[in-house]
Amino acid sequence: MKIFIDTADLDEIKELASWGIIDGVTTNPTLVAKTGRSFNEIIEEIFKIVDGPISLEVVSEKADDMVKEAKQLVSKVSEKYRKNVAIKIPMTSEGLKAVKQLSKMGIKTNVTLVFSANQALLAAKAGATYVSPFIGRLDDIGQEGMQIVEEIMEIFCNYDIETEVIVASIRHPIHVIQAARIGADIATVPPSVLRKMVKHSLTDVGIKRFLEDWEKVKK
Repeated sequence: MKIFIDTADLDEIKELASWGIIDGVTTNPTLVAKTGRSFNEIIEEIFKIVDGPISLEVVSEKADDMVKEAKQLVSKVSEKYRKNVAIKIPMTSEGLKAVKQLSKMGIKTNVTLVFSANQALLAAKAGATYVSPFIGRLDDIGQEGMQIVEEIMEIFCNYDIETEVIVASIRHPIHVIQAARIGADIATVPPSVLRKMVKHSLTDVGIKRFLEDWEKVKK
């Protein structure tokens, strides 16, 4: 399973990319706004740090406007990085129209705000490169978010659908393990969760003990 980092914080992206675990990045207008920096500055830096798919989101609601905005987003990225651009499109009927047009243009799309297997299937049929089921938000309203991922993966495997599944809205490390066990293609993970994944109390105890024992060894 590939791991994307879900943030626009350049310091976090640089640090976690240095661990050798980051395959791509997902962003959205909210994450970019939190940085307090200009959009163009942020995206150019992200592409320099991570050589993998980078999702950039449109904010338009009509298909033609989404397509126009998507082309503008691609044009803002240096030509050598454009192969990594994935345009985040909302899961609406207008979004599906945009995905169909963009796929014909060879522009990668990531259909976001997916909350059912039906939505994921339609997005894949329209030509989406990725679909992003938001499991944490489903958990928040009393549904089992990971069940949606299971349904999507089963359907996609049944028909050899090439669209990749990005498990999104991840809230804790257990979500990552569940996604990997199901066989999801990608999990997009916030920096805070990635930091929790690397930690274990027994690892800390073991290191402490080894260091204490080393101090007792004659040098």
